[in-house]
Amino acid sequence: MDVVPRVPDQRRPAPGNAPEELRPHFSVLGPVRAWHGAEQLSMGSPQQRALLAALLLRDGRTATAHELIDALWGDEPPSQALAAVRTYASRLRKVLPAGVLVSESGGYAIAAADGALDLSLAADLWAEAEKARGVGDLCQARSLVNKALGFWHGEPLANVPGPYAETERTRLEEWRLQLLESRLDMDLEVGCHAEAVSELTALTAAHPLRERLRELLMLALYRSGRQAEALAVYADTRRLLADELGVDPRTGLKELQQRILQADPALAEPSAATPEPAAAVVRPAQLPATVPDFTGRASFVSELSEILSAAEGRVMAVSALAGIGGVGKTTLAVHVAHVARAYFPDGQLYVDLQGAGARAAEPETVLGAFLRALGTPDSAIPDSLEERAALYRSVLDGRRVLVVLDNARDAAQVRPLLPGMEGCAALVTSRIRMVDLAGAHLVDLDVMSPEEALLLFTRIVGEERVQSERKAALDVVAACGFLPLAIRIAASRLAARRTWTVSTLAAKLADERRRLDELQAGDLAVKATFELGYGQLEPAQARAFRLLGLADGPDLSLAAAAAVLDLPQEETEDLLEMLVDTSLVESAAPGRYRYHDLVRLYARACAERELSEGERGAATSRLLDFYLASAARVYAIERPGDRTADHLEVTDRAGLDFTDSTKAFDWLHAEAACILACVQHSLGHDNLRRAVDLLLAAKDLAESGAISYRYEMATRAACDAAAAVGDAHAEGRARVSLAQVLNKVGRFDDAAVELERAASLASDSRDPWTTGNALNEQGIVNNCINQPAVSEVHLREAIEVFRADGNRHSEASALCNLSRALLAMGRTTKSIDLAQQGIAIYSDLGVTFRLANAKYALGLALSDANRRPEALDQLNDALQIFAENRQRLWQGTTHYRIAQVYLADRHAAQAAQHSEQALAIGCVGGEWMRANVLTLLGRSLVALGQVDRAQACWREALAIHEEAGAPEAAQVRKLLAPVTAA
Repeated sequence: MDVVPRVPDQRRPAPGNAPEELRPHFSVLGPVRAWHGAEQLSMGSPQQRALLAALLLRDGRTATAHELIDALWGDEPPSQALAAVRTYASRLRKVLPAGVLVSESGGYAIAAADGALDLSLAADLWAEAEKARGVGDLCQARSLVNKALGFWHGEPLANVPGPYAETERTRLEEWRLQLLESRLDMDLEVGCHAEAVSELTALTAAHPLRERLRELLMLALYRSGRQAEALAVYADTRRLLADELGVDPRTGLKELQQRILQADPALAEPSAATPEPAAAVVRPAQLPATVPDFTGRASFVSELSEILSAAEGRVMAVSALAGIGGVGKTTLAVHVAHVARAYFPDGQLYVDLQGAGARAAEPETVLGAFLRALGTPDSAIPDSLEERAALYRSVLDGRRVLVVLDNARDAAQVRPLLPGMEGCAALVTSRIRMVDLAGAHLVDLDVMSPEEALLLFTRIVGEERVQSERKAALDVVAACGFLPLAIRIAASRLAARRTWTVSTLAAKLADERRRLDELQAGDLAVKATFELGYGQLEPAQARAFRLLGLADGPDLSLAAAAAVLDLPQEETEDLLEMLVDTSLVESAAPGRYRYHDLVRLYARACAERELSEGERGAATSRLLDFYLASAARVYAIERPGDRTADHLEVTDRAGLDFTDSTKAFDWLHAEAACILACVQHSLGHDNLRRAVDLLLAAKDLAESGAISYRYEMATRAACDAAAAVGDAHAEGRARVSLAQVLNKVGRFDDAAVELERAASLASDSRDPWTTGNALNEQGIVNNCINQPAVSEVHLREAIEVFRADGNRHSEASALCNLSRALLAMGRTTKSIDLAQQGIAIYSDLGVTFRLANAKYALGLALSDANRRPEALDQLNDALQIFAENRQRLWQGTTHYRIAQVYLADRHAAQAAQHSEQALAIGCVGGEWMRANVLTLLGRSLVALGQVDRAQACWREALAIHEEAGAPEAAQVRKLLAPVTAA
């Protein structure tokens, strides 16, 4: 447990009668200042502030004249010290509100209300944080400590003279560091190790002999998968302590090094040195609610519960439930999971794998969600399926967690999601029997018995209605084929219609002729089940059900649904809510709706059966128009003056209007999955060009880093579709979009190939958008692969194309890219001029978003010209704009450039801190840029005397560059030659 100096016991005077906003308040955790309400008061000379500080730090207790003289001058007071003290007190009394500075027993005191001093507020927050930590509420404790640290504004008692101020300054700074150590310790407890590395790197540079900070840095690096660097920190620390103090590291640091060498599994858990209660561990509780009218299945509940209750001590218990759609697999699995949850105290995970749909959930996506639910921060989640699965198993090691994998496609989808650890268990549901899932206990779920079916029907409809018409009720459940989902739909419809009798429902089901007989024929059973609810819809409801099922994507917004139906939003909402009432559609969130995957398949079958191809095509075309028009509006708001929107295909339907860029950007990211699904669904010949243009309008999705992989898949599909029909116009645009994605992840050779194709296609289609953007992107690629002269040729051509097209926004982009090319060739003055031209154009157009790229380019050029303060100003401006627009990869890249400037200016600690932030966030350029950041971090660490850790960074960078065959590998090899601390 951290030992934090206690603030002395305080005797506080009673609060005054003035309103809180008019009471005086004071600060000592920075410059000594005083306010009366919102007005800051002048505290006079340094000695006068020293007197005020001495009184404030006694917090209401009286200080004698002798104590004040000793505080201000120590052993050598001036001859008129007492008179000086009285003069200072008199001046302060005139400035402060009446009654605040009081004379008492030959001395003075400050009489102020509770909470008037920032130090007292910070101490109160720390006390609350200790209580929160004591009961396991680490999130609250961290928040409180951060608030306490927020009261510091630079050096405590800044510029206050005297021995008392110097002593208190040291004490308060030590307290601040211990608060930081406590907060960082909690950061590691809750899994924020990757984020903590940056701050710890800076702190260890500022306080190199503080071993607790070194220990926390080693642990943070180890938990971030950077074992070599963690061990290098120990080596650097041991050498530094020996050189500076002639001592060895303390026992705790030595033990941590040994545990890292041994890969101690306990290091992945909360530190044993911190007495955290078990409740502080993240325990997901994701099980959906069990249905209140769960009926029957007693033998299955008993069988499965027995298996799960015996999971402790077994490698892993897996039960796989199989059966036709609507047989109640999910209902049974969720019910059993609730019954058995007491055997899994460390949490329960749940996911719908959407295996019955056209696009089943990807295992890596599910693993990402599971890891986040288990407390793993986004920055610590790797990209590949194999790495995520390995981390998932590591996080579950030692825990007892139940995993419910609902609606699985096949065993291949399930295997990476199985916990695989002793004490854990998995429940899997699927339409197929998973005979190839090794070790699984297979359960074949059949329809209900007649008695169970009747009981379920009765619980939903009500005892009174069924009792008087028992035979009719038996007819109903028999007509439903004793299928639970069919029974629930029919019973729910009857329960919602008080004027109907059970016989009325039975007669309606009898009129369905032989449809329900198909329940015995595989997937057709599901289709027949939904005929029950569908047949009871009004014509307008049925039309909505059919058409909305044509849309892809995880869900559908109300506005998008209105476009599909070609109806006002109010009328669309009424129809959707009616469909929700029938359980044919689910309400995913306010204003958003979704189909169960099997219901969607049924809706599409209805559409194909009852609508012409023209009607179906018109509905999907309206949805595509809606997304394209809305995304184009977002694009135009973010990029005023960019003529891309003018080059997009014309839509017959208007999109949404946005009041500001924030709402526009929010909409784009909220609809990301739906937009990309719409693109892939619309790649037929008639809609191809609009689908490709939707990718252009939504290009911010590729740059955010959040959904770039799915964007890449959509662009590849668009390239293939356009090539298949020989549409050079669409294919050229799609290949430029694909190249832009490849550029962002550092796959420059692949991007170059796509751009060569795009340029060739542009000459055939004479499309100015493709021509200009292909040239601009070729300039970027060649700049990244160290061919700035080639880059210059492409970019100058791009500028001419954009100018001829009147596209000033894109002209500014090309100017900034040209600035970087010329900078690489040593033409710094011209580089600065070009970047300033880009900024001028963006400013003239009122652009804020892309202004960041121009400021980024100018920052690089100014740094090269040794105008580093100006460079930092530009780069920090760019960083803020990127952050506001959720461009995480550009944020990380800008941190890297800021680190370069700091290192060039010999501020190694700041350089290391920004390098760590770049690593935590990620950068444009993927692994290639990560290696460059590691190289820079190593240089910074050498300047800080941390040679071993620097070499660990360089070894990792070298491995990345060698695997990619990058020329930068040679530079890193030179760095790895024997070095000594600078």
